[in-house]
Amino acid sequence: MPHTIALVDDDRNILTSVSIALEAEGYKVRCFNDGAEALRGLSSQPADLAVLDIKMPRMDGMELLQRLRKVSAMPVIFLTSKDDEVDELLGLRMGADDYMKKPFSQRLLIERIRALLRRNEVASGKTAPEPNSALVRGELVLDSARHACTWKGQGVDLTVTEFLILKALAVRPGHVKSRDQLIDAAYGENIYVDDRTIDSHIKRLRKKFREIDSEFAQIETLYGVGYRYRDEAGL
Repeated sequence: MPHTIALVDDDRNILTSVSIALEAEGYKVRCFNDGAEALRGLSSQPADLAVLDIKMPRMDGMELLQRLRKVSAMPVIFLTSKDDEVDELLGLRMGADDYMKKPFSQRLLIERIRALLRRNEVASGKTAPEPNSALVRGELVLDSARHACTWKGQGVDLTVTEFLILKALAVRPGHVKSRDQLIDAAYGENIYVDDRTIDSHIKRLRKKFREIDSEFAQIETLYGVGYRYRDEAGL
């Protein structure tokens, strides 16, 4: 059975173009023009994943997510405007799994959808994890099959974007990654993303790890150059 993706956006052009792209990949798509309509439809017939716009009339994406989380744990990707960093933070705290800024690459959105569906299926036991999928760096464990992360044995809830950035750094401890390299790792090549977006992701990564371990200092900043994951063996 093909996965069902719910698209919720008041921009009909986005609904049309994204639904065509998803259907071409074999997904079943359900489109909703506003949050109130989506809540009725998804409460009675949940989808496998939802892509929600934040700014919508009648019921915005934030309220929709809050209500959906009472009845469903399906993965959710937020679509945000360029300057909606506060909304992004609130959305992630409320239970969104990832977010993308408008305008966005449809190809990249499809990759995010695939990654979240795969993570959800492995977590629910529907799909067996890939062998040797875990990357271990000292106290850090990154399981790509599950898109799961632990630090000192405790789970760290990362978005897909945060996971990919951290993995790009941890693969080669001690080696510096420029912002452009991290953008390529998290968003794909030939995708324009403001450098400050990477800085924001790094800030959130550190915050999430320090909520577990106040001494966490593995992600180092080299000003004017980029970031690196600290080499425990010493540089």
